[in-house]
Amino acid sequence: MGLIHPHTAKKVLLDMDAIRTLIVDDSAVMRKIVERSLRQSGLGVSQVFEASNGAEALAVVQQHPVDLILCDINMPVMDGLEFVRQLPGVENGKGIPVVMITTEGSEGHVVQALSAGARGYIRKPFTSDQVKEHVLPVLAKKP
Repeated sequence: MGLIHPHTAKKVLLDMDAIRTLIVDDSAVMRKIVERSLRQSGLGVSQVFEASNGAEALAVVQQHPVDLILCDINMPVMDGLEFVRQLPGVENGKGIPVVMITTEGSEGHVVQALSAGARGYIRKPFTSDQVKEHVLPVLAKKP
């Protein structure tokens, strides 16, 4: 766990048993791949909610407490960038860390996602180790 300070790692690991996660992707197969990668990474996911676009994801956040959101960028109805922009304005939405997971590899998309409010970014294809590497620091910084 060389990515975060040992004292922080201990707190994060204590909280790992109860991570309520929302996975947002228009592909049901990709949502399952993301969930499997999270579980294989050793992160203690207690509940997984799913949404196929940003509008559905906003509704899920209003109805269920969520600790982490993993979100694709390119989706119909409402894309990931617009979702991240609107998230702080919905009930229960403020302060939830969002990690974008997408095939969009250009520097411009990375900048857009981070400036919209995402706290991290993972490019497809990815491994469970890469998921852990990008998600642990984001959870450690959660307010």
